[in-house]
Amino acid sequence: MNNLAIIPARSGSTGLPNKNIRPLCGKPLIAYTIDAAINSDIFCEVMVSTDSIQYRNIAVQQGASVPFLRSKQAAADEASSWDTVAEVLTSYRKMGKIFDTFCLLQPTSPLRTAGDIQNAYKTLETLRAKSVASVCEADHSPLACNTLPENSSMAHFLRKGGMRRRQDQPTYYRINGAIYICETAHFAQNTFSYDESCYAYIMDKSHSIDIDDELDFRIAETLLKSPMV
Repeated sequence: MNNLAIIPARSGSTGLPNKNIRPLCGKPLIAYTIDAAINSDIFCEVMVSTDSIQYRNIAVQQGASVPFLRSKQAAADEASSWDTVAEVLTSYRKMGKIFDTFCLLQPTSPLRTAGDIQNAYKTLETLRAKSVASVCEADHSPLACNTLPENSSMAHFLRKGGMRRRQDQPTYYRINGAIYICETAHFAQNTFSYDESCYAYIMDKSHSIDIDDELDFRIAETLLKSPMV
C-alpha cells in the first residue's frame, strides 16, 4: 500500500524547550523516530510536520521529507495531533499525492523500533482494521488510583478490588502514544476514533517511554545505553 509516516514536531514545547531536537545519546531526539520509520521499509514517504525552519533542516539532514511548514493554526497550543494530520493530508492532496494509510509517530517515543512499526502494520492487515493504536501494560492498576479532594482525605479513595495483589488483578493497558495507524479514507470520515474498527498493538514497556520531562530523558538514556530487549 501507499503509506505515509507523519512525524509531528512543533517548536513550541513549554515543559522542555526544543525537546524534539534535544540531543539524546548524541543524536537529536527526532532522529530516533525518523530512523525507525525509514528502517521499517513500510513507507513511501517519511515526513516531518513542523513550524520551524531549524527543525526542518535537522529533519532533512536525518533523511526525512519536509515539503511544507505547518500553519500557525496547526502549531498553536490548542491544536491537536489530528488537526496536524488533517492539514498534512490536505496539503499532500493539493500536491496530487494520495495515500492509503498514514502512521502518526510522535518524536517523543525514541525507543519505538522499526520492528514495532512493522508489527503494528501486520496487526492492521491481519485484523482488517481501519486503525491501530499502540499500547503497553500499565504500571499500576487504575483501581488503586483516584482524585483527591482539597483536604486530601482518603475517604472513598480506593475502588473495589484496588488493594488486591497485583497477580490477582486483571492486566490493564494504557495508550503509549508511540504508533497510530489509520486508513486515510476512514480518517476523512471519522477522524481517529477508538471504535470497533480500531485495534491495539501491544508494545513492550521498555519501548514505550514517552518523553515529557527531564526524568523521562534520563530513563531513555539509560535504556538506550543498556537495552532490555
